[in-house]
Amino acid sequence: MKNNIWLIIIALLLFTNTKAIAQAEEEKLDLPGDNLNLYAVMKLFQESETLEGFERKLNDEETQINNLDLDGDNRIDYIRVFDNVDRNLHTISLKVALGQNEEQDVAVFFVEKKDDGQVLIQLVGDEDLYGKDYIIEPNSPSGDDNRVETPNPGYSADRDRPAVQQNNTTYVIASWPVVRYIYVPNYVIWRSPWRWQYYPSYWRPWRPHYWHYYYGYHYHYHNYYNGHFRRWNSYRNPVWQTYYYGGGYRSRSVTVTRRSSRGDYRNTYSRPSSARQGSAVFVKRNPTAPSANYRLPSFDRTGRPVVSRPGTSRPSTGRPGTNPGVTQPVTRPGAGNGSSRPGAERPGTGRPGTSRPITTPIERPATTRPVTPNPGRERPATTRPGNPTPNPQRPATRPVNPSPARERPAQTRPATRPAVERPANRQSTPSSSRTPGRSRQTEPKSNP
Repeated sequence: MKNNIWLIIIALLLFTNTKAIAQAEEEKLDLPGDNLNLYAVMKLFQESETLEGFERKLNDEETQINNLDLDGDNRIDYIRVFDNVDRNLHTISLKVALGQNEEQDVAVFFVEKKDDGQVLIQLVGDEDLYGKDYIIEPNSPSGDDNRVETPNPGYSADRDRPAVQQNNTTYVIASWPVVRYIYVPNYVIWRSPWRWQYYPSYWRPWRPHYWHYYYGYHYHYHNYYNGHFRRWNSYRNPVWQTYYYGGGYRSRSVTVTRRSSRGDYRNTYSRPSSARQGSAVFVKRNPTAPSANYRLPSFDRTGRPVVSRPGTSRPSTGRPGTNPGVTQPVTRPGAGNGSSRPGAERPGTGRPGTSRPITTPIERPATTRPVTPNPGRERPATTRPGNPTPNPQRPATRPVNPSPARERPAQTRPATRPAVERPANRQSTPSSSRTPGRSRQTEPKSNP
């Protein structure tokens, strides 16, 4: 009984881990949030020093992070950052203005510092854009494993710092530059000063890219994203959800709700062929990056990337598997010969080619040229194929060619037979064309 209980517990744990991995592999939600990669947003937040700098880089075209066009005007929307502070809890909202009095929340950071110095952080996508409980967090935020924390790759002060053994990841989060910034005693709460049609002078909206272009660019960061961050299915502090959705901080847009219900976001930015263009942009900007050699996955009929297959099978079986024309040439020879092994059929068709042409060209003249009165020539045709070498067989066919020439004079003999039967009655004819021929034929008769 106890063994069964342990088996059930282990199965539940495995199911939970499998579910978390499956959620991490959801690359396309068919929701507006597909065009704002929250893994990239969390990475940028980790690398930023201030919330103002975080907002500026978030809306920079060079970072290739913001690809949202919620109002459908074919221009990228400006994302504003607002920090709502309640003692040690920072609720940092990302909002987009769609009108003078209309705005939509995109995502929200929950950053809470404990009394012992630990910091918990989660990035939650808004339900209207990502669905329910779409949560991104650093790996092992609750200290459930001990590992070596690598230096922040985006913060210049940490690039030359060696890896430090940490007992808990929550202490590492406290060392992020932006986290230290918002917890300084003289911190001035950052609330974006920009609003609808009033944006900073350095910002120029651009046309949104196709989602597959956007995915092709960020695909080269997947190892980094999955190595440092992960999907989670619950809030680290249940109060956060109540505080955000019921505290009056969240904004919802009627335009986004209407366009989402009509499926407008599902049909936009879809072009699988553009994934190569996005990948090429990353390689051009980062030619020495190890991920520059990553090969893009294939896409199914709905445009979703196929990421569940092993990486080793993509280059060899990914593309041919999707092309039915590759399998048909393999099965057609097998279907015609009655065998399922295509490897044995190809040499099988070549070997008989050396034996059959030897017999067939000799058998054909034997069957087609028995018109000649001498059928004895069939015997050398049947005896010569017995020779093992093909060289003597080829001359065997050559005598066949002059034989008709010898047979032609033999064909004139039947012409003499009618002349021998009744030549006397027809010699009196005055035909000049036949007398030379008849005189030649009668001369042999006068000699005897």
